[in-house]
Amino acid sequence: ERTKTSLGTAVPRVVIRTPPSHKVYQFIMPKSRRQRVVALTQTAKKTRDHKASVIQEVRDAVDNYETLYLFSYENMRSSKFKNVRLHFREDSRIFLGKNKLLQIAMGKTPEEEYSDNLRHVSKLMSGSVGLLFTSKKADEVDSYFRELAEEDFARAGAECPKDVMISKEMIQTHPVNLVDQFRKLGIPCDIQNGRLVLVGDQQQFKLCKKGEILTPEQCKALMHFGIKLSEFRVTLLCRWKSQEGEFAKLN
Repeated sequence: ERTKTSLGTAVPRVVIRTPPSHKVYQFIMPKSRRQRVVALTQTAKKTRDHKASVIQEVRDAVDNYETLYLFSYENMRSSKFKNVRLHFREDSRIFLGKNKLLQIAMGKTPEEEYSDNLRHVSKLMSGSVGLLFTSKKADEVDSYFRELAEEDFARAGAECPKDVMISKEMIQTHPVNLVDQFRKLGIPCDIQNGRLVLVGDQQQFKLCKKGEILTPEQCKALMHFGIKLSEFRVTLLCRWKSQEGEFAKLN
């Protein structure tokens, strides 16, 4: 571009054009859900008040029932133990929980024990045990638990109590569409003449050996053949009577 001076002569004019200003936009991302703390369980953490209420409930049971039994259990199943609770629901109370909390409720020393000789019960609390407060007669309680034994399917991680053999007759009773599933479970099988057979015309196959730790695959195979290796059982360890404060170990 040119412009005229006061003398009338034209001179070029330099126009410096600056780039347009750029607006800066700030985007705020929404808070990521990945940063949230998610509880892995739906049960609330036990508070001090809850623990204190459990201790008080145990001590109330000591005052209200005639006899206390300490029992141990093997191969616990909720469905199996439900029958035990139903049998003792009218005149008894059962406590299953942290052993340390139950020991605090009863006391572990002569100075701390809530009632005479309860410390002896606390000393035996170790492993999978529970408390049974009841007013039933001793003979009735003893006979009930003596006869209580229910077979169940073994779980992974349990010790196999005996050798388990699968015969060709046992595998032939299953449909042929299970051949791939059986192979994944470690059972060498094939299809011949529309029936399942053991590979190599074997008469039997050892599924698991006594003393070994059962794998998930072995447990699934045992369920297919209806073989139950576990037994739900409750054993009475000791008895304590409230009136005399008498403590006795049981077989």
